[in-house]
Amino acid sequence: MLFIEISRYRLYILTMSKGKLIEIDAQTVRDWLEREEAVLVDVREAEEYAEERIPGTLPFPLSGFDPDNFPNEAGKKTVLTCFIGHRSSEAAAQLFAAGYDEAFQLDGGLFAWKEAGFPTEA
Repeated sequence: MLFIEISRYRLYILTMSKGKLIEIDAQTVRDWLEREEAVLVDVREAEEYAEERIPGTLPFPLSGFDPDNFPNEAGKKTVLTCFIGHRSSEAAAQLFAAGYDEAFQLDGGLFAWKEAGFPTEA
């Protein structure tokens, strides 16, 4: 794992078998979302997503994950999230298998987002 600190942003880069998984802290993801520089994709199942989620998150459950239909918006970073990071890592592995070189992940997922004091919705 490579740790980089740039200004107030902390990035963790994990090298997986076919790509780089870049873990982004909650504050940085929040900043990106506020500046409309990122799209946050929640890979938890529909019931979990309905119960509680980060505002503006797009649902894309891991159980039906299809890299060919993965939501990308031109000019924006796409950040994966789940509850703590396990399923978003699995989703990243599927993206790498489909040819993606790197993926962003909210480090600690929804749990870390809430720990940082950021709002959620149901």
